[in-house]
Amino acid sequence: MTQQLIKAFKKDEQLLLELDELSSDHKNFYLWWLGQSGFLLQWKGKRVLIDPYLSDSLTKKYAVTDKPHVRMSERVVDPALLTNILIVTSSHNHTDHLDADTLIPILENNPGINFIIPEANREFVAERVKCEKNFLVGLDAGSSVTVNEFTFHGMPAKHDEIERDEDGNCRFMGYVISFGNHSIYHSGDTLWFDEMIDLLSPFNVDVAILPINGNDPARKVAGNLNCEEAARLGKAIGTRCVIPCHYDMFAFNTADVNNFVRAAEKINQHYHVLRGGEKFTGK
Repeated sequence: MTQQLIKAFKKDEQLLLELDELSSDHKNFYLWWLGQSGFLLQWKGKRVLIDPYLSDSLTKKYAVTDKPHVRMSERVVDPALLTNILIVTSSHNHTDHLDADTLIPILENNPGINFIIPEANREFVAERVKCEKNFLVGLDAGSSVTVNEFTFHGMPAKHDEIERDEDGNCRFMGYVISFGNHSIYHSGDTLWFDEMIDLLSPFNVDVAILPINGNDPARKVAGNLNCEEAARLGKAIGTRCVIPCHYDMFAFNTADVNNFVRAAEKINQHYHVLRGGEKFTGK
């Protein structure tokens, strides 16, 4: 019996209509959860895609292995429908953050798009998404780049280690995205490491987007923050709001978001739980 997928709050044409309706709002910013660690940020009508995974490539790849990626939630949007994208990011090379089936149609349908990646992954990314190496915008921890009105600050991520290439560039990263008077932290995939508090606190992060699926070696995949750690990190860096992610996509590698809610409420950390295709409004 096929498991019923968790329904998206909004998807495909309905979601795109909402994006267009809000494109003239130059006061607020909006974040839509696209599933897993994927988000769409819109501010002043400008669109930034963060680590989108919008295919079934992993489910197909691992279907007949000892690590089946059984999908839990509906796909929010066909990547071929996404247009007017100014920037897309990948935080690291794992397929749920760097998916050719998602990214190739996005790159094809958005001429002039900027693709921000860890510098250490330039050759790998170019091969996977079939683009020229010099097309990619590479960042390292401690460096930054401004595209239009968005500034991306590179942050190290520990997944399972803070891994570097032969030139010392981080292979796993997060990004602080600053625009106008706002700043968002998307951690990518990461475990807790003590330095992250000192690195992040100066940015006065408005919204921290953090994974909650934890670190279970039995899953045979690299781990992440768990529910309690995500809430505690948000509190430690003084963020106004934590949005949890990296759950309800694959049955073998998920978490109960209610555990995160309880952990956040216990320490009085403000949070916002989204459904797939649902928006958060930042003021």
